[in-house]
Amino acid sequence: TYAHDDPTLERHFKGHRDAITSLDFSSNMKQIASGSVDACVMIWNTRPQMRAYRFVGHKDAVTCVQFSPSGHLVASASRDKTVRLWVPSVKGESTVFRAHTGTVRSVSFSSDGQTLLTSSDDKSIKVWTVHRQKFLFSLNQHINWVRCARFSPDGRLIVSASDDKTVKLWDKNSRECIHSFCEHGGYVNHADFHPSGTCIAAASTDNTVKVWDIRTHKLLQHYPVHSATVNSLSFHPSGNYLITASSDSTLKILDLLEGRLLYTLHGHQGPASCVSFSRTGDFFASGGADEQVMLWRTNFDSVDYSEVLEQKGASSSTAPVSPGAGQPDSVPAALASTLQHIVGQLDVLTQTVAILEQRLTLTEDKLKECMEMQRQSVSEN
Repeated sequence: TYAHDDPTLERHFKGHRDAITSLDFSSNMKQIASGSVDACVMIWNTRPQMRAYRFVGHKDAVTCVQFSPSGHLVASASRDKTVRLWVPSVKGESTVFRAHTGTVRSVSFSSDGQTLLTSSDDKSIKVWTVHRQKFLFSLNQHINWVRCARFSPDGRLIVSASDDKTVKLWDKNSRECIHSFCEHGGYVNHADFHPSGTCIAAASTDNTVKVWDIRTHKLLQHYPVHSATVNSLSFHPSGNYLITASSDSTLKILDLLEGRLLYTLHGHQGPASCVSFSRTGDFFASGGADEQVMLWRTNFDSVDYSEVLEQKGASSSTAPVSPGAGQPDSVPAALASTLQHIVGQLDVLTQTVAILEQRLTLTEDKLKECMEMQRQSVSEN
């Protein structure tokens, strides 16, 4: 096992005038967007001495915010039944469209940034083009409010969470519901895909977090770690950790490889409503009923090579061991740790290859330069 460094609170942002409902990092980590019951969207600049932007436009509570993959847009959903697309700069220009006949609970971009997914109290999930916000189709099998909907990393599947106590998995192309996960004993507030796309996690008012395999539909892990409603969750990009935010005022960090609780963080006064890892995983942010956005440095993920690999673009090694591997009923602990060690070695090899490739490219470039200079000097003579 590794010696983990504890997460640390880096700074907090104040400016919202009511409970925070949602937050997200831009891909370059320079901005954090947050939404609040105060009907505003705030863009916080993570660099020091940079002022925040307050975007006013929604007529009622903002329920969800998300950056586009490129970071050039921020989408927000609201109780006023609309979705807005903002440009995250000083001007804060936005386009607005009426998306549903009830409160819009979530808005989410596909990983290619072309498509938008919304879910609502009108019990429907809708898919739109980002360009011109053209309505494409809706999914209508939930029988209560749909709190959350997300695309899979490859964009082929959709997961949705509802107050009908189910989590549904949909095929985007056939528009059919593949499976309904019914194990939760309460409303399901939030669901998302593991970075590998092989499993999903959901947070519920029954105080638990559950992780399912989307191919076998089996429940892989069950975490009864909170003492109140779990409002939000976020996977670390390595796929090895899951962070949760609860009305018991805590954030919890779960180690998915070992299937155990790693940290409990007490930062917020009152319910913690939302939490999100940055795109590289070295930071996470949380928001609460205390009107504060908190920025944390992860620290405990330093044993993963994910950041190094991320920078080299060699991110093929996500989810080395599927969640549940740490549980005795699936893989013995000794085997699991050996596998983890092998995966670690593979990561190092991948990394080494990436560096060698880079050096080779540099050498080739140098060689080209030399040949070019030689050619010039020959022609001059």
